[in-house]
Amino acid sequence: MKLLIKNGRVINPATGFDALADVAIAAGRVVNIGAVPADFSPNKTIDASGCVVAPGLIDLAARLREPGHEHEGMLESELAAAVAGGVTSLVCPPDTEPVLDEPGLVEMLKFRAEKMHQSRVFPLGALTRGLRGAALTEMAQLTQAGCVGFSQAEVPLENTQVLMRALQYAASFDYTVWLRPQDLHLGKGVAASGALATRLGLSGVPVAAETIALHTIFELMRSTGARVHLCRISSAAGLALVARAKADGLRVSCDISINSLHLTDTDIGYFDSRMRLDPPLRQQRDRDALRQGLLDGTVDALVSDHTPVDEDAKTLPFAEAEPGATGLELLLGLACKWGTDSGAGLLRALAVLTSEPARVLGASLGSLQASAGQLVKGGVADVCIFDPASAWTVEPAALRSQGKHTPFSDYELPVRVRWTLVGGQVAYEGA
Repeated sequence: MKLLIKNGRVINPATGFDALADVAIAAGRVVNIGAVPADFSPNKTIDASGCVVAPGLIDLAARLREPGHEHEGMLESELAAAVAGGVTSLVCPPDTEPVLDEPGLVEMLKFRAEKMHQSRVFPLGALTRGLRGAALTEMAQLTQAGCVGFSQAEVPLENTQVLMRALQYAASFDYTVWLRPQDLHLGKGVAASGALATRLGLSGVPVAAETIALHTIFELMRSTGARVHLCRISSAAGLALVARAKADGLRVSCDISINSLHLTDTDIGYFDSRMRLDPPLRQQRDRDALRQGLLDGTVDALVSDHTPVDEDAKTLPFAEAEPGATGLELLLGLACKWGTDSGAGLLRALAVLTSEPARVLGASLGSLQASAGQLVKGGVADVCIFDPASAWTVEPAALRSQGKHTPFSDYELPVRVRWTLVGGQVAYEGA
């Protein structure tokens, strides 16, 4: 299929390209940006006047809830939410039921996702069998099945020796280990430690839960040479340790969630279970540090941390409610809001959703690596077209995700996705 995108403002954050141009697409690839070849005859033309034409977004943290949690989300609903949010590629953690610790499970998930012709799905394999923290999985086989890295999801590793062996094995094959830094014993609370948690009588998670885990990870990285991606850093102290590790030359990258970027513990209000999140919302100084880290490059990527939760699990007392929120459809709008509020601008706001997460994934993208997160001639035609002047108000009932709970209900977001293309095919067309 041949497709022509006309009159749009084309932005490629990886190169800084920003200009009014036409984009010609054929056979799933970008034929040209700018002058359209005279013999190019499109099957479909999209008039992108007034819109931004950007690379498709890459989300490094999105739970699809299949297999095992279909009551909270299904591939159909969550991938529909992804393309409605302009997300053309996403990474899903291994904490499904059963856990993604066998090649057959990974292959089935990828097969089902590919049949839907929507967002590309890149699974993380379990680091240990059943995420139980004992025996390592067969990382080589899981990589062949399509895993882009290995993770314990939200399950901390208690045994430091197991983590060291996992990093040693991963380093020998240059696999990336994805870890959320949280101490097993200190991280069992439901809110960030502080005055607010004390007043509300909620069990706290101290910043030390993150920093102790980071110290351990960095020491093991120094001895093994492994590459690690840190998931959802939540504190100023934790981010400072990441900056120091990067300065020391460790092969480390990190991301933060849209929740931590915009919200603080005071948003919990009167036990609002929509704010029951993991990692927990921290104080304003932490949020401000994360916003600055995203601006100066200490933080590599912004993620939706999409975790759909059903009604029964969310409408409970705060401490009993299941942590999580839907976020795929809000990722672009919240990134652009941060870009405006912080002065970072649209180019940086798009970079942390496109070229930067593509760099984190690196060689694990396979044939997509050369052009993932970019909009370049000859590159794969994953495209997000959005109106930068079309504000909309978040109404949970209108979200395509099966999970309707979000801490951003009634927020006004500044941009709206109009079209999403995956491999040159229109996967979403908005009103």
